Amino acid sequence: MGIDLLQTILFVLHFACMAHRLPEELLPLIAYLKKLPGVGTKTAERFAFELIKWDEAHLQDLGSHLQTIRAKIPPCPTCSCLTSCGTCPFCSTTRDTTSLCILASARDAYAIEETQSYRGLYHVVEHLLSPLDGRHVSSLKIDRIEARLAGVKELIIAFDSTLEGDTTALYLKSVLSRPNLSISRLAFGLPIGSSLEHIDSGTLTRSLLGRQSLS
Repeated sequence: MGIDLLQTILFVLHFACMAHRLPEELLPLIAYLKKLPGVGTKTAERFAFELIKWDEAHLQDLGSHLQTIRAKIPPCPTCSCLTSCGTCPFCSTTRDTTSLCILASARDAYAIEETQSYRGLYHVVEHLLSPLDGRHVSSLKIDRIEARLAGVKELIIAFDSTLEGDTTALYLKSVLSRPNLSISRLAFGLPIGSSLEHIDSGTLTRSLLGRQSLS
């Protein structure tokens, strides 16, 4: 039995046991809150009970903000980082155009920027490869990456150190390799299974400076 299926069954059983004591209207809210990273059932319940204590004006303001947030900060048409007022802070400023860093999340660009160790370009892929979850090669949109390689001398693959990250990095190396293009990946200082958003800036700086060639 897969882990995801087991978690789903346990989640359903948990709610079944609680159905007699939790208002039915509260269950969908708890289910949505559980979709947030790191939020388990108990935490979701606590958040839900806290939200229903908010006054109506704050709840309406939150709902309005959630409905419009994606429209207000759409992905950059060039690199897919988040934009503001129609401009991406990385594509609209002077950067080192000989270096391109490929990321799995727009959030990772801000983590790398905090190190002040990288001044090149960024490119965010839509998904990491995970066939079991329906994320195949087509989701990487290789043609968009290839279109940005003109003049690039170094390609840095900055994915999390996970099975999906490793698989995607090796695939990108195989299809993007070409003469006069160095392909490297963050390695030194990143623990196995780690996520960039949880790595301190010092460790991330060492990872950038100690990146290894994918050979």
